[in-house]
Amino acid sequence: MPINFHDEQNRLTYTTRTADESWLTRIKEVIDVSNKEVVDIGCGGGIYTKALVSLGASHVTGVDFSEEMLKGASLNCEGIENVAFFQGDAYDSKLPANQFDLVLERALIHHLDDLNRCFKEANRILKNDGACLVQDRTPEDCILPGDENHIRGYFFEKYPALIPKEVSRRHDSLKVRSALESNGFRIAKEVQFWETRRVYDDFETLSKDLLQRTGRSILHELSDNELDELVLFIGKKLEHIAFPIVEKDSWTLWLAIKNRL
Repeated sequence: MPINFHDEQNRLTYTTRTADESWLTRIKEVIDVSNKEVVDIGCGGGIYTKALVSLGASHVTGVDFSEEMLKGASLNCEGIENVAFFQGDAYDSKLPANQFDLVLERALIHHLDDLNRCFKEANRILKNDGACLVQDRTPEDCILPGDENHIRGYFFEKYPALIPKEVSRRHDSLKVRSALESNGFRIAKEVQFWETRRVYDDFETLSKDLLQRTGRSILHELSDNELDELVLFIGKKLEHIAFPIVEKDSWTLWLAIKNRL
């Protein structure tokens, strides 16, 4: 069954990583975050909220619809002064209009049915010429084959029935671009890149990460027994691979600029 973001047991599932240098480097290439007022919509456990501060944002407001996620985010960002968290959602952030320089929506839109409402709300809270940075997987990103770096591909090799579930919740690039343009944005950039997720020193560490479904919502579609079988399958695939291994995920980034009113 799909992940329940409101379940206390899932509070910390999106807090256990830090944003990798591959992500930080790519964002710096796409947009300068320095001294910007930023909103991280769908902030989850605050991993990228914290990363935006490290990139020089003057203040970051994390927004999530789940009180439990926000509790985890607050713990994750404890001691960082220029961060605040508020309960809201992509359709109604509860934030004031025309106040922010940048909105980040990372790994958010595949959870949404209505991109128009999402991007309309992002447009509302941005200043003129403010930027909306969307990061998600397209259907093409999802169906890449598995290997020692792209562990995610093995999920679908083992369980092909997951493919339509995964692809159906993803939006293709044309749909994302069209929805942004229909809601007051102009497309500035679109890039595909590989983001390092984590380095695993041994299979035991990878196995534990998979069994805990850490930050992997698609694995909540599997029963515990199915997940055990998946881990065994991946172990067989990697039995001749030398550790450490670097796990990477394929993503697409869209940078859109708010049109002047």
